[in-house]
Amino acid sequence: MSTLLLRLAAPIQAWGADSKFDRRITSREPTKSGVIGMLAAALGRRRDEPIDDLAKLGFGVRIDQPGQLLKDFHTTRHTVSKPPYVSVRYYLMDAVFLVGLEGASNLLSKLEAAISEPVFPLYLGRRSCPPAGRISLGQRETDLERALREELWQASDWYCSRQLKSDKPHYLTLVIDSAEVGANRQRDIPLSFSQDHRQHAYRYIDNKPKAVNARDVCLAIATDHDPVEGV
Repeated sequence: MSTLLLRLAAPIQAWGADSKFDRRITSREPTKSGVIGMLAAALGRRRDEPIDDLAKLGFGVRIDQPGQLLKDFHTTRHTVSKPPYVSVRYYLMDAVFLVGLEGASNLLSKLEAAISEPVFPLYLGRRSCPPAGRISLGQRETDLERALREELWQASDWYCSRQLKSDKPHYLTLVIDSAEVGANRQRDIPLSFSQDHRQHAYRYIDNKPKAVNARDVCLAIATDHDPVEGV
C-alpha cells in the first residue's frame, strides 16, 4: 500500500458533515466525503458516476494549523415577490491540513495527475472555497498513519514560528480511520453524489485522536520577525 499526501489550505474552508436546512456548520477538519468529491471533480466524474474505488481508500487528516471559526449571515432572494431566504454558514479561516489517502499505487498516481490538471474546478468543501497553493505532495511508500506522522509540518511560516517560540510542546492532532471497538461513528463515506439520490455510509474514526509533536516534523524555521506581533 502507498499513501498520497495532500496539503489543503485556503483563506476559508467548509467541511459539512451534518449540515441541515438554514444552519450550515463545518467540521474542524476535512471530511472524507468532501475530499472524495474534490478528487472525483479532478478526474472529471459526473455526480451520477460510480465512486466506489475512491470511497474504499483509507483516509486520515493531520491538523497542522487549526484556523478560526468564521460565522457568515447569508441571505438569498429568488424573486422580488418572495421574502429572502436566510441561513447561517460557518467556515474555517486560515486553516492548513495534511490529508492522507491510502490505496493501490496505480490509482493514487491517477489521482495525483488529475489534481495537477483537474477536469472540473477544485474547492475545499464549498464552491466559495478555492484552494491556495500546491495541493499534491506526492506519494509515500508507507502506510497512512506513518506517512501522516513523518511528513514535514505544512503550516504557514508565521504560525510555525509563533508556536516554536513557546517552551511548551505543540502537538498536531491526527484523525484517522479506525477499526477499534468504541471508535466514533461518522456518516462520511460517499456512496453517491447524485442530486436525486445522494447517499452516505458510516465510517469509524479514532475515539481519542492521536498526536504528533510539531517539533519532530518542523522545517526548523528560524525568524525573529512576527508579522502579527502587537495585533
